[in-house]
Amino acid sequence: MQRLINPLLRHVIHRGCFDSASKRQHLQYLRALQTLQLDGFNTIFLGETDIPESLITGEQVAEEDSARWPVWTLVHAGSCQGWVPWRYKLLLRGDLPINQQNSIFQELCESLTMSYGKCVIVMRDKTRPTFMGEKDRKETETGTLLPVPSAIYMSSTECCPEVARANGHELLVVPSSYNYLCPMDVAWSSLKWFITNNRKDFTLRSIERTQSYRCILFSDLIVKGIENMTPNKWKVAINRVKRWENYYLNTLS
Repeated sequence: MQRLINPLLRHVIHRGCFDSASKRQHLQYLRALQTLQLDGFNTIFLGETDIPESLITGEQVAEEDSARWPVWTLVHAGSCQGWVPWRYKLLLRGDLPINQQNSIFQELCESLTMSYGKCVIVMRDKTRPTFMGEKDRKETETGTLLPVPSAIYMSSTECCPEVARANGHELLVVPSSYNYLCPMDVAWSSLKWFITNNRKDFTLRSIERTQSYRCILFSDLIVKGIENMTPNKWKVAINRVKRWENYYLNTLS
């Protein structure tokens, strides 16, 4: 009987356990996003994912040994039109100086201004949950924009709302209890499935008398994996998010 239940309905039932404060925070986020969209802002989703070297090579690594393997972090953004026309960043974890972290977000904002005009950049804050106090609830009722921290952090990049506004954009954080409203997980899943299923096609082998080795065309593999998340797949993922947004706007308002 369980498998006959509509998957969307199962999700609604599961999410219904959130308390009233979480729901108010969620509604505030949705109203702020809707206000910006009606004002002509293009919605851009920004995110990052970790790519362990063991995923690239396909080697089985024990959990206690995984910390010793290099980990790459991919930073990119997308919209209903597909990946944004910006050169994504592939960073070796821990190898990026702190003073260069701001420049990544600055570069993205400048690129978005040239390609799309004004944008609302939606992302997650991995460092802290967001809370809504009494002042924030009053702002929700009056329809003003959602307040955001002075800096929002991904594991590899610092994103500053002031940098966004200086380039004509606004920055919004998805409430932590509703991360599925950001379609980046779909994009990262597509990339990692591609890597898992196609790594052999990007592997060169050489067998000599004294040793054997293989070379994986890492950059080419990542590029093709990104391209595998096509504009049509982006539209499907974002339309799913929009259905959830409309559902919550109708039920929580």
